[in-house]
Amino acid sequence: TVDLVAVKPNFWTFGGDYSLQFLQNYVSDNWYKGGESNYSMIGAIAVLANYNDKEKVKWENKLEMKLGMQSSQGDTLHNYKSSEDLIRLTSKLGIQAEKRWYYTLQAIASTQFTHGYKANDPFVYSDFMSPFTVNLSPGMDYKLSWFKNRLTGSVNISPLAVNMKYVDRLSLSTKYGIDEGKHTLWDFGSTFTTDLVYKISDMIKWQTRLYAYTTYKRAEVEWENTFTFQLSKYISTKVFVYPRFDDSSPSKKDSKYGYFQLKEYWSLGFNYSF
Repeated sequence: TVDLVAVKPNFWTFGGDYSLQFLQNYVSDNWYKGGESNYSMIGAIAVLANYNDKEKVKWENKLEMKLGMQSSQGDTLHNYKSSEDLIRLTSKLGIQAEKRWYYTLQAIASTQFTHGYKANDPFVYSDFMSPFTVNLSPGMDYKLSWFKNRLTGSVNISPLAVNMKYVDRLSLSTKYGIDEGKHTLWDFGSTFTTDLVYKISDMIKWQTRLYAYTTYKRAEVEWENTFTFQLSKYISTKVFVYPRFDDSSPSKKDSKYGYFQLKEYWSLGFNYSF
């Protein structure tokens, strides 16, 4: 006698990564190069929900949330300021064209949690829904798996993309390339996105994301790099390097760096993946 059991296939997979990192920097008053002491904390969550019917259709969803707060003795106006602030949802629906190529429709929406300040400056440079951007782009997606599956990810190319930028605070309109007195900017261009993970070793991982959008009159390019050094099962140190180019507004041009911007930090803390 043989019992037959029919099991309904589950096409969904879920995963995520959580981290809470700390950084403390002490500088004595007589330090020969100057500087000031500061404390900072960064919490980050990345949640994945992916659908794959094992035949033709893939639907990938990634929600990233990151918030970092810092305090410094030299800032007399703010007890705390945000050092990292991001809410970003990436959703990509694909239909297989060949083995590793997919016809895709990609949507990227992003904003932040709270106010963005500079030291000793009361002006709000950014806020929740200021800006809020949505990029919708049909195109082609290549699924990458190299070096015995140590380097994985995808490369997305879209020759035609629709981009919407919105600011709730009218005082920030011109800062983000929107006409003065208006909340919204619509434009069209092309998008190129790569999202890769390279497991250099069992203890070292490199995550990189390159996003480029151009209307052929202006361009935004972001290259996020996170190096994770796993010291134990739950303790890790991270190095984050984030160069950026944005010429969407003349106010963003710096006398020294032009339209180029850079952010980086090193931190130690708790990390958990599933």
